[in-house]
Amino acid sequence: MHHQKYIGRIIILVLAGVLIQACNVKRFIPEDELLYTGAETTVEAADSIKLRERIKEEIESVITPEPNTKILGGHPGLYFHYKAQKEKPGFINKFLNDKIGEEPVYASDVDLSEISDLIDNRLENRGFFYSDINAAMEEDSSAREAKTIYKIELAQPYRIENYELDADSLKIYPEIENSLADTYIEPGMRFDLTILKAERERIDNHLKNRGYYNFNPSFLLFEADTNQYDNKKFDLFLMLKDEVPKEATIPYEIEKVNIYANYEIGADSIPRDTVRYGEKNFIQNPEFFKPKYLEPYILLEEGELYNPDDSRNTARRLGSIGAYKFVNIRYEETDSISNNDSIGNLEANIYLSPLRKRSIRAELQAVTKSNNFAGPGLAVTFSNRNLFRGGEILNVKGKFNFEKQISGGDQRGLSSTQLGLETDLIFPRLLFPVKIDGNWFRYSIPKTKVSLGVDYLNRSELFSMISASTRFGYYWDANRYVSHEFNPISINYLQLANTTEEFEEIMDDNPYLRNSFNQEFISGLTYSFIYNGHVDQNNTHQFFLHSTLDVAGNSVDLLSSKDDPRPRKFLGLEYAQYAKADVDFRYHLRLKGEHKIATRVFAGYGIPYGNSNVLPFTKQYFSGGPYSVRAFRIRSLGPGSYNPEESDRNSFFDQSGNIRLEANAEYRFPIVSFLKGAAFVDAGNVWNSDSEELLPGGKISSDFLNELGIGGGAGLRVDIQNFVIRFDLAVPFHDPSLPEGDRWIFAIDEPVLNFAIGYPF
Repeated sequence: MHHQKYIGRIIILVLAGVLIQACNVKRFIPEDELLYTGAETTVEAADSIKLRERIKEEIESVITPEPNTKILGGHPGLYFHYKAQKEKPGFINKFLNDKIGEEPVYASDVDLSEISDLIDNRLENRGFFYSDINAAMEEDSSAREAKTIYKIELAQPYRIENYELDADSLKIYPEIENSLADTYIEPGMRFDLTILKAERERIDNHLKNRGYYNFNPSFLLFEADTNQYDNKKFDLFLMLKDEVPKEATIPYEIEKVNIYANYEIGADSIPRDTVRYGEKNFIQNPEFFKPKYLEPYILLEEGELYNPDDSRNTARRLGSIGAYKFVNIRYEETDSISNNDSIGNLEANIYLSPLRKRSIRAELQAVTKSNNFAGPGLAVTFSNRNLFRGGEILNVKGKFNFEKQISGGDQRGLSSTQLGLETDLIFPRLLFPVKIDGNWFRYSIPKTKVSLGVDYLNRSELFSMISASTRFGYYWDANRYVSHEFNPISINYLQLANTTEEFEEIMDDNPYLRNSFNQEFISGLTYSFIYNGHVDQNNTHQFFLHSTLDVAGNSVDLLSSKDDPRPRKFLGLEYAQYAKADVDFRYHLRLKGEHKIATRVFAGYGIPYGNSNVLPFTKQYFSGGPYSVRAFRIRSLGPGSYNPEESDRNSFFDQSGNIRLEANAEYRFPIVSFLKGAAFVDAGNVWNSDSEELLPGGKISSDFLNELGIGGGAGLRVDIQNFVIRFDLAVPFHDPSLPEGDRWIFAIDEPVLNFAIGYPF
């Protein structure tokens, strides 16, 4: 122990010595140079403080060069750069210079005149013409350093008095005038070049969506007239530049739509059959995709004006089918313009390059779970695309997992074997007995999914279980952010088999647990709503919402005999009846660089009724683990303040509930390259709405906040192109299973290591 203390002190002294040396770069600076330490900027103006701060930020963005990085008063990057320039720098100095070294930035590298011109240009772009800019270099010869001082006194900005179109007789002018109803420019607005550029882009987009295929925003010109005013006001005129091509001033309509449904690059000269369907030409030989199933995905119509939004939406819809690796839409102008000077014609060619029809994917996994089970896993998936020449996809997945409990006291040595077979058949269209108007799903066409699955689970010394499931439902994207999934048919069958005497004793002691396993038949519907604001990764504020509804047993209950006592059976199987809803809300605050604060709130509530007095075991909530409260192992938290007896060997079966509340917060930051770090805190628990007699302390009460499990810790994440391997080390702060008054424990000596794939939220 004493040796460890001495080693620790030596390490601290060495690090302190390196830091002191890293601070001392003055001796390396050439005699005729001063180290540049940055710029100080002050902005004076009569306008609001908020405006001055925004202008100051813009000014600072054009000030160059950036000074050398400074950490704790020193310049480690600069220090190792200087050390590496020696005749014999040594391996460590060369290595550190390669990793963190920086070229020195001297005062002589700063061109005050050039920077002043850049500042003046930026101010003029924001309407502040003829501002007063003073730039000076402040030198400190004793410290061998220098910094720049910029003092800016903003002039009164020029403001727009009137904004109007300088009209002409060309047909395009009325369309431009119509677009001004949504203009970004308003009277009284300060001159701002960024807004003028955005206005040109807006008008260009307006015209393109009305058929002006050859128009370009560079054809638009703004002219300012200050002659009418003497108080820094001006009139702004919008006009077309001289010599704009005629092709840019007329709209274009689509004359033909050709779809190459089985296109191969370099095979343009191969003759193919053409089938006319839905006023479109389907060109393929042999038939790869049936036109009647492909045509609804295409929004381009013959005789309609060119519209880039329709083109983008068509490409996105076709790409979502899952049968094509490339979607390319090209337009070609035809010679029809010579016959009609007021409108042009386009031929739209859609080239679709198929994916390989069949594929096999194998996944080999090494699983380590927070319930101390670890072992290998193998999953093999066979995919057959475009199965019936309508974009259908068949996925058949077989999986095998073997896990052994490597720790956990009395439970050590238990093993778990799982075999499974899953089959999904996906139709890229809505299979519904009544035809639904396609305008309901303009953004994307719903897909119909039919799923069948069977699983076998063998938990040594406890039980084996067979389960089968089937689903029929739909999923679709409403827009870029919102998606839905609705399964009107969801059936699950569960059967315990080969239970051991030990497990039978556990269930005899806990009827609550036995009832949850007795419900062999689950039939109902599920609905899921997702709003995903994380698709805009550059936004400062990012929101995510996932809510689900799961209702089971009502239709089966109507068909069952009302004369039979509860719990009733259907087809000889006891069925479950319940309603369950939960909400997962996440908010991410993006800070500078890769720094981010991520938060989550989860709430879920399940109500058994009718034929059930408890939720089925597979539908219950649990708390703890790498995606929950990380300071507690999986299923080891709750319900409520419940504390299982030490002799209860498999207490984790009990620790679930029909109510779950959870909150998490995490600060994420970069360390180096693909290695990221995090500091986090979690709080949560599960409860039962009616289980006080079976599980003491498990029933929710008004004191539920005092029954939250709370913990925190730090983590390392290996993030390689969004594939994340995560290690989180957490310690419990508040343990609700302990007696009141003893729950705040801060058990730093009892950390829990979580290993997982992906971010927790």
